Amino acid sequence: MASNIARTAIIHKGAQIADGVEIGDFCVIGESVKIDSGCKLYNGVTILGNTTVGARTTIFPYAVLGTIPQDLKYAGEEVELIIGADNLIREHCMFNPGTQGGIGKTIIGDHNLFMAYVHIAHDCVIGNHCILANNATLGGHIVLGDYVNIGGMTPVHQFVKIGDGAMIAGASALSQDVPPFCMAEGNRAVIRGLNKYRMRKLFTSEEIDIISSFYKELFAATSMRDYAQSVLDSSVKLESIANICRFVLESSRGIPIRKGKE
Repeated sequence: MASNIARTAIIHKGAQIADGVEIGDFCVIGESVKIDSGCKLYNGVTILGNTTVGARTTIFPYAVLGTIPQDLKYAGEEVELIIGADNLIREHCMFNPGTQGGIGKTIIGDHNLFMAYVHIAHDCVIGNHCILANNATLGGHIVLGDYVNIGGMTPVHQFVKIGDGAMIAGASALSQDVPPFCMAEGNRAVIRGLNKYRMRKLFTSEEIDIISSFYKELFAATSMRDYAQSVLDSSVKLESIANICRFVLESSRGIPIRKGKE
């Protein structure tokens, strides 16, 4: 199926546009851009730089993808923005590529929803099936697992890691790492509980009980790192528990545990 490109769109020579792509009025597509089959770009979309857009991704008006990082250390080096398949990128989103000081690329997985005005800074890695609500803002070098939800108007500090199935409430401000299946809320955000909704879709009732008990012991431990290491050393059978232990041991920004009563 041939692509349907509006006459007012500006497609620079060298851009690779696959079959079945729709590009609306007044879009600007740079010379190093690759757009896979079945994508749809509404009017006014700008895609520049070494940017790849995966199949069947839909991009709404005035999204800006692949412009140079908002990092004063960027000196024109070759960097990338890689967007997976089946993503929904709503109005006025801005995604930047990587930097030489990071991994050199920003990577976005598949089946994600980015609501209006979401910003993804340089060197971020986003998993699959994530939802970022309006005005969610990710600083540089952030890593999100799969099935992560971030509420609207929530900034996330650079270098933060958020595990699979975690949920960050709207109007929060997150500056530390959130382990898998935890819910965090507040400014600064702290862990408030577990995302049982997501857990029920992925685990049996017995597994959920085991994970919940583990988290109670982990958060009550004098040293979460020591406790996580001891559980790993005991050859834990449930892989989800092992993954949580590894997350805690690899955390560079710490885990935001609420201290005492508020």
